[in-house]
Amino acid sequence: MAARSKARKRAVDVLYEADLRGGDVLPLLRERIADGHPPIGEHTVRLVEGAVEHGRDIDRLISEHAQGWSLDRLPDVDRAILRMAVFELLWVDDVPDAVVIDEAVELAKTLSTDDSSAYVNGVLAGILKAQIPTA
Repeated sequence: MAARSKARKRAVDVLYEADLRGGDVLPLLRERIADGHPPIGEHTVRLVEGAVEHGRDIDRLISEHAQGWSLDRLPDVDRAILRMAVFELLWVDDVPDAVVIDEAVELAKTLSTDDSSAYVNGVLAGILKAQIPTA
């Protein structure tokens, strides 16, 4: 697995764990960095911190594009994947949009339900399309 793919997986792990615990994400991230097993690299930190920093906007966008589901009804892991991916999609300029979406879809295939990958793909595509100005 490529380094950035591992970083995304670890970011999802941290976001998911914090969501399940109902706790703050950043202290949990600091704990995971201190643990060092598995190691938490710079890109993971960037993704988690960014998802937290832009969390209000990210959750609003997910809610707007999660057709048929409220944010709190989404499976926990899907919510974590979407939060990480929306941050990377909209605020990380050095990763192509297609890569962000493909990686999120792969995480959903691996970590969630059979239907999650298509759902994650649809939500992210809708968010991306909404961000593109029309001529």
